[in-house]
Amino acid sequence: MTTAILIPGLISDARVWRPVAAVLDSHVLVHHADLTQMTGITQAAEELQAKVEGPLLLAGHSMGGRIALEMARLAPDRVQGMILANTGHGPRREGEEVKRQQMIDLGYRSMEELVDTWLPPMVDVARQDDAELMADLREMALLADAEQHERQIRALMDRPNASAYLDAIKCPVLLIVGRQDRWSPIAQHEEIAAAVADAELAIIEHAGHFAPVERPEDVVSVARDWLSRKVLS
Repeated sequence: MTTAILIPGLISDARVWRPVAAVLDSHVLVHHADLTQMTGITQAAEELQAKVEGPLLLAGHSMGGRIALEMARLAPDRVQGMILANTGHGPRREGEEVKRQQMIDLGYRSMEELVDTWLPPMVDVARQDDAELMADLREMALLADAEQHERQIRALMDRPNASAYLDAIKCPVLLIVGRQDRWSPIAQHEEIAAAVADAELAIIEHAGHFAPVERPEDVVSVARDWLSRKVLS
């Protein structure tokens, strides 16, 4: 039986994919990836694919999307499809290390200060005053400690360059991006869509980098339609 592995992003957990998990639960086995101890993108991909047997359906958000792409590279015959939300594909950018190190240092001074600096730009500006949404995301991020944050940041800095193998991915891919995502913008997803043989791009209106949490109904609608046509038919 197919297993759906739902992979969160940086200092995130299963709640990112909670609405999509509810849709998948009646069709496939569902496994929520735990990335709290991860030290590398490839390491996380290898460990996740070793946890379950048989065919895989992958859903990755942000950093989780990079892990999903790496899993598709490592085990192309097992991956039946991927949902990639608010993610990227390229190598480390010039000057990125300095900015990442500043956030690592901030986390060791105060995780609360880190989250309060990092989180607001991750959502649509119009949703930053949504107390319930922001409290949920803040609570999630603060479950991580500075050590977990550093491990994940360093994994991102040492990430594989998925651009080099996107054209080898043959499984269907659904790309989801928020119209207001300033961290992983639409153009980045268009590049993935252009390189992958069987890719579809869905733009979620009034959503930023946490589109599955900001607009769960819209994401579920898009995912359900794609799954029924491409994977679960």
